[in-house]
Amino acid sequence: MEFEALPEGCIAGILSRTTPVDACRLSLVSKTFRSAADSDAVWNTFLPSDHLFSSIISQSPLLANAPSRKALYLALSHHPTIFDQGRKSFQLDRNSGKKCYMLAARALTIVWGDTERYWNWITLPESRFPEVAALRDVCWLEIRGMINTPVLSPNTQYAAYLVFKMIDARGFRNRPVELSVSISYGHSSTKNVCLDPSTEPIQPRSHNRVEGLQRPIVRGDGWLEIEMGEFFNSGLEDEEVQMSVLEIRGGNWKNGLFLEGIEVRPKEGN
Repeated sequence: MEFEALPEGCIAGILSRTTPVDACRLSLVSKTFRSAADSDAVWNTFLPSDHLFSSIISQSPLLANAPSRKALYLALSHHPTIFDQGRKSFQLDRNSGKKCYMLAARALTIVWGDTERYWNWITLPESRFPEVAALRDVCWLEIRGMINTPVLSPNTQYAAYLVFKMIDARGFRNRPVELSVSISYGHSSTKNVCLDPSTEPIQPRSHNRVEGLQRPIVRGDGWLEIEMGEFFNSGLEDEEVQMSVLEIRGGNWKNGLFLEGIEVRPKEGN
């Protein structure tokens, strides 16, 4: 008996144990495979089923009225969905269907963040969120965020990314910034990076404090991002992931950083 001759329901059951990418590829085999691969039975297995996911969907009429579960998956993997009063976004990894979140600047703890002398809250058309935090002038840079592991996909290696822009920035070019990611009662990592994307040489070289440090890269949406650290979510424990950005030792004044947020997404290959 040829595999293609199996009942459509049986094929759908097999496809539901693959990945979204595999299901799309196998839909090209035949009309029967296409019908099975496009079925709600298959795409339901690629979508989360937790209460938070249902709540996010219910807040968006466009998503709630998606014509099929595949259409819902594609919508969630192509564009972030804003929720929690504009403080967070949710998206699915296009290839794996695993959950991705971004904590907006408003969802983070920013020291002096509500003091206009140091930070301003502004609107940028290129941001997914209603507001971003614009750094006016600080010598004490401290940003902290937190996410609970149950909202993430289990058995997944995640990484946290600082997402920002630099516009006429000062104070970052030759100043290391400390990034850290830690799980309560578990793994923690800390590293020094340079948030200034410029690779222009610093002279004299003996005064270069950031040589060899990791620098940000440009994202597809035009923002800069830099990896803060990794962690593994087993899905077995309810833990807090703490993320921080610190530059509090140099004493120099810094400005021109526009903070969109911190994104938590699966590492590539997961």
